[in-house]
Amino acid sequence: MNRADNNELVMTQEGLDALKAELHELRTKTRYEVAERIKVARGYGDLSENSEYDEAKEQQGFVEGKIAEIEEKVKRAVVVSDEDISTDDVSVGSYVKVLDIEYDEEIEYKIVGSSESDLLQNKLSNQSPVGMGLLGAKVNDTVTIEVPDGKVSYKVLSIRR
Repeated sequence: MNRADNNELVMTQEGLDALKAELHELRTKTRYEVAERIKVARGYGDLSENSEYDEAKEQQGFVEGKIAEIEEKVKRAVVVSDEDISTDDVSVGSYVKVLDIEYDEEIEYKIVGSSESDLLQNKLSNQSPVGMGLLGAKVNDTVTIEVPDGKVSYKVLSIRR
């Protein structure tokens, strides 16, 4: 699935749901907790030398910035539906099993939008070198990808939704 609009943020439904959950947590619980810290810190008196107040206000700025960032991502989000995910070639939302040719090791990655990437869970961004290198590959294709440490070669073993 290629997108012409660079303003769009391609992601899976799972990724959008996680963003919305984080946004809800920040808007409700975290925002309230920071407001309470500010209220308590104000009670300590002189605000000009009140480090608790300064820290709470700084955290408030961070939280509000994070809320604005996530709201923007949610607005720009374009969800890749299961019907859009081809099993003929690698696309955002695909699970792709590859053979690392150098290490003779099988690895399965899920190709996700950039805001969802998580290497610990083998979720590769579609904008990362390996993610971009795998996009469009078909089963039995061998792709060689330039990475910071040199080049890696993968043989695509399977593609699934």
